[in-house]
Amino acid sequence: MSTQAALSRRRILAAGAAGATAIALAPFASARADSMETDELARQLMGRFTAKEGKVRLKIKETAESGANEPVGVVVDSPMTPADHVKAIHILAEGNPYPVVASWYLTPRSGRAEVNFRMRLAKTQVVRAYAVTSDGTVWMDKQEVKVTLGGCGG
Repeated sequence: MSTQAALSRRRILAAGAAGATAIALAPFASARADSMETDELARQLMGRFTAKEGKVRLKIKETAESGANEPVGVVVDSPMTPADHVKAIHILAEGNPYPVVASWYLTPRSGRAEVNFRMRLAKTQVVRAYAVTSDGTVWMDKQEVKVTLGGCGG
């Protein structure tokens, strides 16, 4: 086989592999939520609200090396009394195919309004933490997390 024929064959095989990969990943690429879709899902969870900043602290690294298993914490400043407590904590990630990551429902008997868990982040995205209090107020914190995918950028 000549060098020209081998190069041509390699190019054809490489193009075919790239095309097959693009076709296989297409449903996932288009399935990512955007900010407006995430806002709509937040309204479905919590009704019509205007989120206030403060009281909620999202603890997550600004840069995730792989995004495969990232530790996340949420702490809400609340006395957790029957008259003043956090009823729910919701986590949404704008870059996920389904942005609602997790929800926790609390009572005054929970003691503290704090949750810790691990989540998967496939790409650089904004993670939001919402806290709904007993008087209906919604508090929020958000942070962009850069996923480097082993140092290659994301």
